[in-house]
Amino acid sequence: MDDATLEVLLQSLKQEDEYQRELASAALWQRWFYQKGEVGNQRLQDAQALTDSGRLEAAERLLSTLVSELPDFAEAWNRRAVLYFVQHRYREAMADCEQVIKLVPYHFGALHGLGLCHAALGQYGAAIQAFRQALGVQPYALVNQRLILECTAQLS
Repeated sequence: MDDATLEVLLQSLKQEDEYQRELASAALWQRWFYQKGEVGNQRLQDAQALTDSGRLEAAERLLSTLVSELPDFAEAWNRRAVLYFVQHRYREAMADCEQVIKLVPYHFGALHGLGLCHAALGQYGAAIQAFRQALGVQPYALVNQRLILECTAQLS
């Protein structure tokens, strides 16, 4: 996918038309999952299957191997961040989200995840900042708007 196509997708996330936004979101997720081709995607799917079956240590080993072997594979970092988050390992999840954002600054999933981690740690100001960054990419993402309100209420 070239830069012009990427720019069209990012602009489509900001359109009023919900269908256009959904198509663009799906295309970006596909781009991220397939960044390293079918093999990379399959390894992510294998990690998810391990997670779904409760084999979290095996999933973590697979994802850690992936980020070690392919340090520019943003979605491998993101999937490991999700795994850490569900295990309440928020600081490790935050570190992985930050790595994703370094690699793909417009990765709305990692920006959202970073906000969730900050909120889980009671760092509501930082959470609001991350959710606002996510809204900068996906301004119609109601979940981030709601989470900003919830975090703001916690600061009051």
